[in-house]
Amino acid sequence: MSQRGDPPIHTAYDPLPTNEIGMTQPLDHIHFVTGKLAEHAVREQVEQMAKRVPFEFTIDVLPITVAALMTPKWLFRNYEIAPTAARVILPGSLAPHLNEIIDHYGTRIECGPRDIRDLPAFFGEKRKNRDGYGKSSIEIIAEINHAPRLTLQELSVVAMRYSQDGADVIDLGCSPGYQWSQVADAIHCLRDLGMRVSIDSFDPVEVSHACSAGAELVLSVNSTNRDAAVDWGCEVVAIPDVPDDKKSFCETIDFLSKRNIPFRLDPILEPIGLGFFDSLLRFADCKKENPDARMMMGIGNITELTDADSAGINVLLLGICQELQVESVLTTEVINWARSSVRECHLARQMMHFAIAHRVPPKHLEPNLVLLRDERVNQYSPAAIASMEAAIRDRNVRILNADGEIHALSAGVHARSHDPFEVMQQLLSSEMGATINPSHAFYLGYEMAKAHTANTLGKQYEQDQSLNWGFLTQLESHHRLKRD
Repeated sequence: MSQRGDPPIHTAYDPLPTNEIGMTQPLDHIHFVTGKLAEHAVREQVEQMAKRVPFEFTIDVLPITVAALMTPKWLFRNYEIAPTAARVILPGSLAPHLNEIIDHYGTRIECGPRDIRDLPAFFGEKRKNRDGYGKSSIEIIAEINHAPRLTLQELSVVAMRYSQDGADVIDLGCSPGYQWSQVADAIHCLRDLGMRVSIDSFDPVEVSHACSAGAELVLSVNSTNRDAAVDWGCEVVAIPDVPDDKKSFCETIDFLSKRNIPFRLDPILEPIGLGFFDSLLRFADCKKENPDARMMMGIGNITELTDADSAGINVLLLGICQELQVESVLTTEVINWARSSVRECHLARQMMHFAIAHRVPPKHLEPNLVLLRDERVNQYSPAAIASMEAAIRDRNVRILNADGEIHALSAGVHARSHDPFEVMQQLLSSEMGATINPSHAFYLGYEMAKAHTANTLGKQYEQDQSLNWGFLTQLESHHRLKRD
């Protein structure tokens, strides 16, 4: 490792990259900047990365213990760019101030990951081409179940949340056996908020009032209510009388076609254990037989009726819809494990649109859908932990995890165990125990609980940072790292 002003460390590569006429091309020289405590970990990661990319590098260890405490003002006083550096990578904690730093040093400056263990992902993301990502072709219809039970204010709140999470159409689910006298008021209310609305009911009177008020889609129509659809002036969803009754399905399709009633097809997705696979085959057959017809899949029959977190299920179902060219999905968020289904479907439709359009697996495309576990877990090596232990001179406690254990490091103290209670007991029994006041103990307990959760699930833990729960992550205030 080189300090500031030392010649660069050159890493040997075999073979070196060459240009089109066979001459060896010079490697990029990347200059990394860090603090004293992270020196060993930075060197480990950079040396490994330089063998794979490759590049030449120098590492500048500035006179500050914790790199995350650097401020632009402090950096300007203590750092000058090495003239040989093609790129200078600063600690990721400086990212919010990058424009100010570039104004001072020039465009060679960039910020790396907040955690040096994420350096491989940082370089991988630089190479990944995701041009055009974010497009989608599947419409999300989000159902508010038992809508008649809610006040107009309550309906508006739920509808606004669904809309903000990515829903294109708000579906008002009615209650069988009860005729909703205020359905028109509800439709007007949501339409006034700028929302598109559908109605989910088999009651012809209820549906008629909804369509007159501005509903644009009716879920659903079969032999029991298709005669009334002639007067609604609205698009409908055609379904079979019972899921495997193709005859009744074809009769309803024919009825609607002859009367020029716009429709989309839903062969009915059945729950797992009650015909799920056969219903998927019906969707595929329906698309082949009606290639120009629009289709809808009600995916709530799977997410709501399967004992599993909904995100992975929604991703798979949206992938099936994208491949089959099913243009719309109906989802809901009734049961707790599916409470974020609308947002999951929104992210999933973007990922599946990109993957299928570019013929690539849907991998490393949408980190916000990796919720329970992290994409990768980069832990400190025993050598890096030992180096940190030797370098710490203050009474602040650094918490990290490795190999299923929680480590708490301070000057002259190294507590470690799989059990956070044992780690805390070791700290209290050490020479620093008398200095741990209630506020500090609460903070340490909270951080070790996060570290224990990360060990349990296989997540990345970084002290004073939120655990990454994908799009469900809630950012935390920093309590340990305070800047002057």
